[in-house]
Amino acid sequence: MNFSEYPKAINHIAISVPDLDKALNWYQEVLGFIVVRGPTELNADDPKIGNMVKDIFGADFKRLKLVWMSSSNNIGFEIFQFIDPKSVKDNKQIQYMKKGVIHISITEPNLEDLARKISETGGRQLSKIWELNQEKHHNVVFCEDPFGTIIEIYSHSFEQFHANM
Repeated sequence: MNFSEYPKAINHIAISVPDLDKALNWYQEVLGFIVVRGPTELNADDPKIGNMVKDIFGADFKRLKLVWMSSSNNIGFEIFQFIDPKSVKDNKQIQYMKKGVIHISITEPNLEDLARKISETGGRQLSKIWELNQEKHHNVVFCEDPFGTIIEIYSHSFEQFHANM
């Protein structure tokens, strides 16, 4: 088994939403993310970047809007709105059986208040708050933003949560 000398850093996460402006405002107001760049539009016929976005998204891709944001620990967060063709929201439960990203996760000591704020601003709480370690008061809850992205909320950092459980 060949292991890397060090773990790779997560650079950013990207989500797709049906309305970039609403999502941008929601992620700023509810989660406190800050805008680093944008919003901007990317077009398939753009002479500088058009061939790259067609290569990534396929021959049917025509246009999207995009904003780059950052979390408090400097993990990038991109929000895409596909304009042509449009993306669609799936209202089903968590699609755990499909490959790919299942959720994003953030750390917030006050899970109750954040879950309530998410629900009051168009999202919803998907699970009850679970205390997974009573001694250390490690809690977790799953929510969904108004655009269909699943958000897991940890009461403590990833390392604190999983080390020597």
